[in-house]
Amino acid sequence: MTTNEETVSLEKQQELLEKYDPEAATRKLAGKMGWIVFFGLLSFSVFQLYTSIFGVLTAQLQRSIHLGFALALIFLLFPARKKNLKVKKVAWYDLLLAVIAVAVGAYWPVMIDELVNRVGRLTPTDFYIGIAAILLVLEATRRTVGLPITIIAALFMVYALYGPYMPGFLAHRGLDLESLVQTMFFTTEGILGTPLGVSSTFIFLFLLFGAFLVKTGVGQYFNDLAVAVAGKSTGGPAKVAIFSSALQGTISGSSVANVVTSGSFTIPMMKKLGYRKEFAGAVEAAASTGGQLMPPIMGAAAFLMVEFIGGGITYWDIAKAATIPALLYFAGIWIMTHFEAKRIGLRGLSDEEMPDRKEVLKKIYLLLPILIVIILMISGMSIMRAALWSILSTIVVSAVSKETRIGFRDAIDALVDGARTALGVAAATAAAGIIVGVVTKTGLGLKLANGLLDLAGGYLIPTLMLTMVAALVLGMGSPTTANYVITSTIAAPAIILLGIPDLSAHLFVFYFGIIADITPPVALAAFAAAGVSGGEPLRTGVNSAKLAIAAFIIPYMFVLSPQLLMIDTTWIELIWVVFTAISGMLAIGAGIIGFWLRKLYWWERVLGIVGGIMLIYPEGMTDIIGLGLFVLLVALQLIIKDKGSVKPKTAN
Repeated sequence: MTTNEETVSLEKQQELLEKYDPEAATRKLAGKMGWIVFFGLLSFSVFQLYTSIFGVLTAQLQRSIHLGFALALIFLLFPARKKNLKVKKVAWYDLLLAVIAVAVGAYWPVMIDELVNRVGRLTPTDFYIGIAAILLVLEATRRTVGLPITIIAALFMVYALYGPYMPGFLAHRGLDLESLVQTMFFTTEGILGTPLGVSSTFIFLFLLFGAFLVKTGVGQYFNDLAVAVAGKSTGGPAKVAIFSSALQGTISGSSVANVVTSGSFTIPMMKKLGYRKEFAGAVEAAASTGGQLMPPIMGAAAFLMVEFIGGGITYWDIAKAATIPALLYFAGIWIMTHFEAKRIGLRGLSDEEMPDRKEVLKKIYLLLPILIVIILMISGMSIMRAALWSILSTIVVSAVSKETRIGFRDAIDALVDGARTALGVAAATAAAGIIVGVVTKTGLGLKLANGLLDLAGGYLIPTLMLTMVAALVLGMGSPTTANYVITSTIAAPAIILLGIPDLSAHLFVFYFGIIADITPPVALAAFAAAGVSGGEPLRTGVNSAKLAIAAFIIPYMFVLSPQLLMIDTTWIELIWVVFTAISGMLAIGAGIIGFWLRKLYWWERVLGIVGGIMLIYPEGMTDIIGLGLFVLLVALQLIIKDKGSVKPKTAN
């Protein structure tokens, strides 16, 4: 096991989070203002728990109160500029914005009768409150999740106002300012739309669940369990990073947070055993980003998918469909790191460095809450009820051992921490609501979908490639939630128009929105990993994208072959598709790394990549040709003389 000296300090972790994750860059308030924020966050969680237990309020009330809490707390916690993070006082203008945010959040509850009676007609007060709501949401979004999504939301509103002046097929009748304000804040099609509705119900509760899991020490247990399972294998620390990050995804919805928390433990281990700084950081970045793809609790955008697809689809349907692609993603990274470890001769951990497996297994009960979530979802229980029971089960399970037991203060801290992590999500979903509102009022979604199809000539593969590029570009520096909302409304419809199932199309844009975190030039997760490893950021990003090559292939696989999502398939078809996919990733991994049973010649690497792509492409003839090339590659390695074996390195 690594010693405390070999892990990254908590101060360094916080510094990296503040640098690469805007949602973590908050003031450290003390005194009266510290207590005000503390009780504000606690009240936020209590409100959410109360409505989930005793019944959610009507849409406008639930969402506006949720928004009011989030906006007010954001202006108290997040400074206007990062350089003011060290200032422990709240600026006067932030106090003013927080007060206005409270007024905006309270407007619907206080005025609901009048607003319902005069639906469609705004008074001057309504108009100014609506304007304030829009501006506050944009500024809160800028502070919590960055400029990209803020600019996009603002541009969409400009598009709504100046429709008649837009070129070509983008032109529309246009909205006047009053109609725009009406849509944005006085209907459930704008800021108070579906994205914020999901944030104010499902997402918040699962963030609370994650906060309670952290309090029990589950995050550290994931690391210990990963070391016990994979530590002694070839290149063990890299596999520990993959295994623990896959598990960490169940309690963290942020790629950067996952990198910093688990990477502070795994990256030093990898460096100690001989991995290059850039490769060590890349392994953690690729694995941590994939955590949002791993059921049962995927990224926040997965909860939005339930509402966006509709048609009676449940969250369990999405989690079940995403299981095989997620496992293939992590299998791809595992294969690549295994070949790299063999290529440079890295050993696993020694017996002295391994934890006591018996002690680790004694704490296996800590995984029970996650198992309970799965069982409850399979049983058909609603997402909110499943989340509530999961929180309760975490408290009960923690009581088994004194070191994991959650006391009253721990429970309060978990409620506060859960509310704090929800602030960025609330801002992002409110801004996403602006985008959805404009798309709905102007018909932009269908126009862009048809435009995308025209650009791709009506062919599926070019349409998928253009959609991939759009998702990657929009995902650079934007939260997954907002990225998914945009691409699912303007790009996914183009895929659906070509006869692809809704679930396949939505998961396609979901995947590429997530892996934007490791795609250069703006690869936030990779840059955070470089901060931990000390490696060069851009090179770490390139390595992480190379390791996650499976993530760039798998979405195409499940669009072309929905059997991977367990849609309209038999077990025989499913087994064959998974077999050819894994075989293809083995061949591609060997080709990219240049090692399998031995070092490969350049032409063998080409053979592996070509054969792997043909195996992955779901068609009978390509499978046969790919399998033939796969067998040929293995035979060549056995027949042709070894280019020189690499002996495992000893500990430093």
